Amino acid sequence: MDSDLIPIGKMAKYNDITIATLRLYDKLGLLKPYYVDPDSGYRYYSLHQNARLDMITYMKELGMSLSEIAGVLRQEDITLIEEILSRKNEQIHEEIRQLRFRHEAVERAIESIERYRKSPRTGTISLEYIDRRQILAIPCPEDFYKQGIGSYERCLAQLRHVMRKARLLQVHSYIVGTSIRREEFTHRHLLPYEIFAFLGQDTSKTQENSRLVDSGMYACTYADSFDQEECSALALLDFCREQGYSISGDYICEVMTEFNVFGGEQRSMFLRLQVPISFDKKEP
Repeated sequence: MDSDLIPIGKMAKYNDITIATLRLYDKLGLLKPYYVDPDSGYRYYSLHQNARLDMITYMKELGMSLSEIAGVLRQEDITLIEEILSRKNEQIHEEIRQLRFRHEAVERAIESIERYRKSPRTGTISLEYIDRRQILAIPCPEDFYKQGIGSYERCLAQLRHVMRKARLLQVHSYIVGTSIRREEFTHRHLLPYEIFAFLGQDTSKTQENSRLVDSGMYACTYADSFDQEECSALALLDFCREQGYSISGDYICEVMTEFNVFGGEQRSMFLRLQVPISFDKKEP
């Protein structure tokens, strides 16, 4: 036996890996021992094999699987490494994109809960400036005001189906909304028009079908449940008329947050009802 050979334990120690890892590499054909004692079966390695071990470690840290590494070492084709790494690069970019979207959605959920904690009591009507928002919307397939919460659930399920096809996670539909056309709302006719998810800035950049809800002043009120929305929406309409405000766009019901973790047979929803308004400004 060559006196320069070292036993498996020292080889593992030199490279900060385990003996089990070297045995696995042997089994997969990644790194065979330089010499195996025929009597004891003990494995010995040459220090020159560190170069191959370094290459295996390098490729692992690039995200290649052991089977991919074995194929590369078997074929000794550098173009295969390039092809595998190109695929890995695309996969990493997708993972980064999804993590960025998830991070954005978590931040928006935190903001929504904070707004809930600091929001006025139910029934309070206020004027609020709301910044522009991006939404991904579909036509509302059912009139859930007439058919109830079960109908709303079916509408929400269809929205989430569309979002999954757009490669968006369910977390992106944590904050959803519904709308009523201005013409219907001002005639006290509550007919759902669209159901949509509010998207963050990064998320909306990837969605061709997203659109902008413009910024502006909104008359707003708050409701604690799905069942409270209709009467609260009509009270908001009456307030706008009493104050002489012109309703300049569609009515929106925003589900700011939900607390379904606390039990109950239906969604525990906290709603912000809002209508965009404009004012008749008199010349000084």
